[in-house]
Amino acid sequence: MTGWSTADIPRQRGRTAVITGATGGLGYETALALARAGANVVLTGRNGAKGQDALARIRAQLPDAAVIYETLDLASLASVADFAARFAASHDALDLLINNAAVMALPKRQVTSDGFEMQFGTNYLGHYALTAHLLPQLCRGQNTRVVNLSSLAHRTGAINFADLQSQRAYVPWRAYCQSKLAMLMFALELQRRSARNGWGIMSNAAHPGYARTELIPNGPGTDSLSWRLGRYLQPFMSHSAAAGALPTLFAATSPAAEPGGYYGPDWFYELKGPPVPARIMPQARDTVVAEQLWDVSAMLTGVSFDQIATAA
Repeated sequence: MTGWSTADIPRQRGRTAVITGATGGLGYETALALARAGANVVLTGRNGAKGQDALARIRAQLPDAAVIYETLDLASLASVADFAARFAASHDALDLLINNAAVMALPKRQVTSDGFEMQFGTNYLGHYALTAHLLPQLCRGQNTRVVNLSSLAHRTGAINFADLQSQRAYVPWRAYCQSKLAMLMFALELQRRSARNGWGIMSNAAHPGYARTELIPNGPGTDSLSWRLGRYLQPFMSHSAAAGALPTLFAATSPAAEPGGYYGPDWFYELKGPPVPARIMPQARDTVVAEQLWDVSAMLTGVSFDQIATAA
């Protein structure tokens, strides 16, 4: 695996991939690499203008790329369901789902259209519901993979069932850490359930390390201490969005990626460098909490994997 790069991506011709948050940053770089490898790529995002711009940039480099854009707002369960219905109407199968989109450490507590705390709702619950809605197509895919984007932030995360929506006390970074821990736990639990139920889905996770993307200025903003500190450390501690996408691409395409695997950069504290197996904290491996989180997520979103699997 040492030095793994986009040159090592197996040909993806004939495979269909859906990527959330694909209009910029990590999602865009992931989409570009998969399109270059021959995949049929569905870019999704909230902003149609950014979506069309992303398509234009990919097609400028890859005129024959099979890429389309579809609107998907993970902060709206109605938008998630609508996208899944549109996708099912035009695609019988889905081979690769990359749950990438995220918001980070919003200074003030905000809520989704369904009343969930914005980070937990967007980063985790939206992806939980999306994956469940797409389960029939995923089960009909070939060598199907689902990749969840977690973060180094999961290391200090905890699932607070007493206050999942941070209503009692909103601490921006704590809420972000919880959402990214939930994403890693979701990946591991999905793999366990896929194996148990015969869904044929390989579920794993990745994190980008410290990648230079719009995530920080779109979250805490340029006046925050974390942004100012990060600006000075970036030249030494970070890597590009394209490099940050490599762990995701490894998890999504490499024959060496494993079910329930977790991948991140190989340098100090997993901040930058080519992809290698990443450290999973003990709380992410807690199967009791993972099962409870799964059940609570079904209740909150009104979307049940078991019911969808049975109906399919």
